[in-house]
Amino acid sequence: MRILITGGAGFVGGALARSFLRDAHNVVLFDNLRRRGSEWNLTGLVAEGAAFVHGDVRNAADLDALDGTFDLLIEASADPSVHAGIDDSPRYVLDTNLVGALNCLEFARKRCGSLIFLSTSRVYSIEKLKDLPLKEKATRLDLRDEGPGIAEDFSTDGPRSYYGASKLAAELICQEYGAFGGLRVVINRCGVIAGPGQFGRTDQGVFTLWVARHYFGRPLKYTGFGGRGLQVRDLLHPDDLAGLIKRQIDSWDRVAGRTFNVGGGRAGAVSLQEFTALCREETGREVPIDSDDVTAAVDVPWYITDHAAVTAALGWSPARAPRTIVREIAEWISRNEQVLAKLIT
Repeated sequence: MRILITGGAGFVGGALARSFLRDAHNVVLFDNLRRRGSEWNLTGLVAEGAAFVHGDVRNAADLDALDGTFDLLIEASADPSVHAGIDDSPRYVLDTNLVGALNCLEFARKRCGSLIFLSTSRVYSIEKLKDLPLKEKATRLDLRDEGPGIAEDFSTDGPRSYYGASKLAAELICQEYGAFGGLRVVINRCGVIAGPGQFGRTDQGVFTLWVARHYFGRPLKYTGFGGRGLQVRDLLHPDDLAGLIKRQIDSWDRVAGRTFNVGGGRAGAVSLQEFTALCREETGREVPIDSDDVTAAVDVPWYITDHAAVTAALGWSPARAPRTIVREIAEWISRNEQVLAKLIT
């Protein structure tokens, strides 16, 4: 297959590219190289056989300038920070995530025919997530009934962040192109994706940042919800996501037009306090951790993906646990220590 990956030099796009290259597919990466570390990441991807075209999804002409047709477009471009636009203009996140998605859909309609759209769990209502009935355990928060997590029918009404709103709006356009534009489209609402190759920072990629700070002996801070690190997320390794996408493109008759919650689920769930313990065990280092109980307006205390729908449809479930993710991140940092000491702060 000839596969176009927008945002292909980023963490998720690059990881997907490597997985498809291992299967001997023809992979073209499209990226504006705006994100930190993307040029360094691109060097390795090109060496592994990927082709690269510099362009911006916000500019339809950049996409139209691509050569030939494709069998699949994976829309992995995004400004992925939930904090984007909160303290300044939201224009970039809205243009990239919404206008960019529209440009990708129109390109796919004309020259591809199939599109996988990577959306986010952040499409769900912040207010409704904060209203979940939670209980406090020794090292984490949890649902009172310890249910499986958030399914696709959870409320998207109410504010979600500019990031979440832009992705939800793009989902709606994806549905229209799937129904009326002749496109085979699947929407994957991904939870937290974490693994080697991510240039973590406090507003995005925090789990990679957590491992890196332990590795390099730099201080950290528990922020929000009492400042004790009890908030919970489930982690998804990009190779598990790649495995799912391969199943989806082999099963269009079962998945075209559908929206799936995709994440690590209960088996992949971890609190920040528990993740700290894993980092200490895997790196052999302990760093000072400060506390700030002020909670940002866009933060939520608990999110675990209920991936039952996609598991039922395709028999897929994530295979890599948080401990494995920590170990692989630490090993990646060790292999690239000099470069990453400057890139991951």
